[in-house]
Amino acid sequence: MGSRVAVYGLSTEGYSLARQMAVNGADVSLIDEASPSAISLNAEIARMYPDIPSLREDEPLLPMEPIDAAISRAGYLFFAPKIRDTGQDINPSIHSRLKSAAQYMRKGSSLVYNIPVGFGAGAENVSLLEHVTGFEAGKSVGYYYYPVSPRRRPDVVGSFDGRPDGELSGLLAPGGEGGAFVHLVPSEYHHATRVLSHFADVHSVLELSRLARDDVTRGDMALGKFTSIFLDDMVDALYDLRSLSSSFGGTSITMSLINGSIKGLDSYLKRLSDETRSSLRRHNIKASRARIVLLWTLDRHEMRGDRLETLQALATKLRDRAGEVDTSGDPESGVLDGGGETVVVPCSKGDYERLLKGDRYRDLIAVKANPVCEAARFAPGG
Repeated sequence: MGSRVAVYGLSTEGYSLARQMAVNGADVSLIDEASPSAISLNAEIARMYPDIPSLREDEPLLPMEPIDAAISRAGYLFFAPKIRDTGQDINPSIHSRLKSAAQYMRKGSSLVYNIPVGFGAGAENVSLLEHVTGFEAGKSVGYYYYPVSPRRRPDVVGSFDGRPDGELSGLLAPGGEGGAFVHLVPSEYHHATRVLSHFADVHSVLELSRLARDDVTRGDMALGKFTSIFLDDMVDALYDLRSLSSSFGGTSITMSLINGSIKGLDSYLKRLSDETRSSLRRHNIKASRARIVLLWTLDRHEMRGDRLETLQALATKLRDRAGEVDTSGDPESGVLDGGGETVVVPCSKGDYERLLKGDRYRDLIAVKANPVCEAARFAPGG
């Protein structure tokens, strides 16, 4: 018989883990916070439903079990809920759900924490786990840190005592190569390094792209990362970055990088909004009559809410500058059928490429959400 696992949270990341483990023989229970019962996921069901939308369609027909029973019999509880709270509401919300899940853990089981945290938060989670379960970490209950995202898996697994767990390694990567096991603090450093490296790269590109103030410079800079990355790439792991910001006090080089990156993204949203408005003027379109469509294919089941939050922030800025602002992830929905007075802002490379392939989208103004905010008009029939 395979390992018994419970995955708390019907997020894309949580389902990806659950599906992988089920396909490889684990006995998996998938817990949707909005449901009173857990879905029993076996290899056949996991293969049948490749993603959450397809699973949700037939959810009432799938085998179910009580949540307390699913967690109490599991050897590993993966904690991967969707996070939609912001600001000071984040930690209380997460801790409340962690308490709800951990209260059913049995002696000898382990919690695998999949939400990214700042430095020292792992120790706080361990204390909370011990308080709720009454078990001592490292002896009667295990704690592991494995922050996942839709685009990548961690290189290391954080362990409370630093010792490897062969069974968990096999669950994370069949063949026993699920990443090296290190103590919690070094695992937090590993994740922080990856996040900071990403935003240092993005921040430098955004800052330099601000120098493109005329058409000649803008045209010459339209190469490499100045045009290949989009808003969708820029905000990847923004939640992780904000989590790190709470770990540093006062002034430091690291804190300057974090604050600069967050402010740089805010500044970019304003610049993108300004460039969109400028495109209206260049094409003699009155702002009061213009329709702006933010085209961004979003995964609404993603654990982090970074992209949803950024989309709402950009839409708010643009609503002060145009008669109508819509958001869509599907150009085929008819949202782009506004003709020459419609401006579309593709927010990811994939969205822009889909726009290029659609002949019906000609005679539209496009402002790409890349660092130099490239603008162009699709010629009718061209």
